[in-house]
Amino acid sequence: MHAIGVDIGGTKIAAGVVDDSGKILAQVRRETSADDVASIDAAVADACRELETDFEIGAIGLAAAGFVSPDRTSVQFAPNIAWREYPLAENVGRLLDDDVPIVVENDANAAGWAEFQFGVGRDATDMLMLTVGTGLGGAIIVDGSLVRGRWGVAAEVGHMRVVPGGHYCGCGHEGCWEQYASGSALVRDGQAALLAQPDAGARLREIVGPDPAELRGPQITTAAQEGDQLAVSLLANLGRWLGEGAASVAALLDPEIIVIGGGVGAAGELLLRPTRQAYNQQLSALGHRPEARIELALHGNEAGIVGAADLARR
Repeated sequence: MHAIGVDIGGTKIAAGVVDDSGKILAQVRRETSADDVASIDAAVADACRELETDFEIGAIGLAAAGFVSPDRTSVQFAPNIAWREYPLAENVGRLLDDDVPIVVENDANAAGWAEFQFGVGRDATDMLMLTVGTGLGGAIIVDGSLVRGRWGVAAEVGHMRVVPGGHYCGCGHEGCWEQYASGSALVRDGQAALLAQPDAGARLREIVGPDPAELRGPQITTAAQEGDQLAVSLLANLGRWLGEGAASVAALLDPEIIVIGGGVGAAGELLLRPTRQAYNQQLSALGHRPEARIELALHGNEAGIVGAADLARR
C-alpha cells in the first residue's frame, strides 16, 4: 500500500508518495508561512491532492516540528510555527474531503523511524537520532519500538537544559541543548567570531561578504571543506556540543547507534570526528562498555517524508 508523507517546515512543505520499501515514487513542494497556519493546511491538502491523482493512497502521514498529541492528531505546541493545541489532522482531512486516515508525527520521530527502518540504523535494535537543523530534534528507538512517552512528547532532547541561565530558547526556557548544538547555534557563533576575530577566516569572509549578518550555515561548511580554519573550528565546537550531550543521553538510554541527520550533516567528517571524540571523552565507564557507533543519516532531507508515510501506514 502506498502512503503519502508530508514534511512540514516553517517556510515550505515537501510531500511524497512512498512505497512499503521506503522508496519515494513522486514528490512535490509548496511554499508556506509559519505565521499563517491556514496556509499550511491548504498547502498540505493541495500537495496531497496532486499526488493522489496518480497513485492509490491508503494513509497520509504529517511530520510536524512540534509536540504531538498522544493520539497523533494534533500539534500541542511548536516553537517555530503558530501551532497551539492545533487539530492538524482534522483540518487537513476536512480540506481533502476523503476517507484516507491522517496521522500526525513529530518530524524528528519520523526522520528517526526512516533511518531505523530503511537507513543506517536498520540493523540496530536501540538507536538515538539527532536532527541538527534550525533546532535540535531527537528520536529514540528502544528494542525496536519508537518511544513517544505517555503524553506523546518524548525524545525532545534538544530541550534538555545544558547551561543554566544560558541562551534563551523558543520553548520559553534558557540554556537548552539546541541553543548550543544546532544550525542556528553554528551561525550565531560564526557571526560572533567574524566580528571578534577580524584577522581570521579569510575564505569564510570571502564567501559571506562584508556583513557577518549574512552568514548562513552551508557557507561555514563550504569554507571548512576548503580549509578555512575558523570554519573548521566552528564545526568542531558544534561537534563537541553534540558529542558531550549525546554521552549524557547514552547514560540514560545506552543506544547501539547514534545517527546524525539534518542539514548540518553535510559537513561529514568535519562534524562527525569532533562529535565522536567528545562523546568518547564524556562517556561514563569508557573502556568497560561497548561504545555506540555515530553515523550520518542516509536519507537526508527526505527522511521526514519516508518516516511519516511508513508510520501512517502502520
